[in-house]
Amino acid sequence: MGNLSMGRVALVVHDLDKVGAWYEQAVGLHLLQRDGETARYGAGDTVLLELRRDTGVRMRSRREAGLFHTAFLLPDRASLGQWIMDASARRTAVDGVADHLVSEAIYLTDPEGNGVEIYADRPRDQWARNGAEVQMATDPLDIPAIVASAEGRGAWQGAPAGTVVGHVHLQAGAIPEADAFYAGVLGLDLTARYPGASFYAADGYHHHLAANIWNSRGAGPRNLPSTGLAEVEIRLNAARAATIRDRATLAPAGNRLVVNDPWNTPISLVVEG
Repeated sequence: MGNLSMGRVALVVHDLDKVGAWYEQAVGLHLLQRDGETARYGAGDTVLLELRRDTGVRMRSRREAGLFHTAFLLPDRASLGQWIMDASARRTAVDGVADHLVSEAIYLTDPEGNGVEIYADRPRDQWARNGAEVQMATDPLDIPAIVASAEGRGAWQGAPAGTVVGHVHLQAGAIPEADAFYAGVLGLDLTARYPGASFYAADGYHHHLAANIWNSRGAGPRNLPSTGLAEVEIRLNAARAATIRDRATLAPAGNRLVVNDPWNTPISLVVEG
């Protein structure tokens, strides 16, 4: 995965049972651990999502900074085809679909308003590049072709081993401040721009993180505690962590270092190697 990859995403929810069941049934994540008010879901033995129950906090507004969506990257196109067939049989509600040139994606919303993307990447040698920039678009999705790619695979059995959090897309208050933090402080490459959005990555990926102001233009720092995004985990090597440490004040938290983005979302850095 190179010198940076996404780790787990943590969400605060009111109804742990309802939201957890949705991620199992609609997304296909597997319950890996349950400990009182916390449940962890993933693929294989890898935790991708942590849900933390807190019934006393306020419900986050969709106009605030925070999470736009968590994007679960399946290992291949055929896996996405299996998921589509299962979602169709379950009549899973879908918000939208898109061919992004680099990937094929389907969008959903969990029961408490947290966005989800389920996607598969096209091979990297098919991505059009201009230096660090990667060409992306929002085109119609060829669902029959994706389903056809799953022929002979059998029924969907939930997210297969190798499924990861491919990227996390955030709501921000302003793009210049987002660029200053995610490209400047974290040192990610600015790989693409849409009107009102920037995309950031390492290691030649199309994006590990993104920020937009489509619903949250002018939003100030998050008023926590609330439901919604509690933490984004990034796994990185020691050299990249040292560079970030030179640019920001990092708070130790167990085996990780934590830095808040301009809107008070904790970014948890797990140093590996």
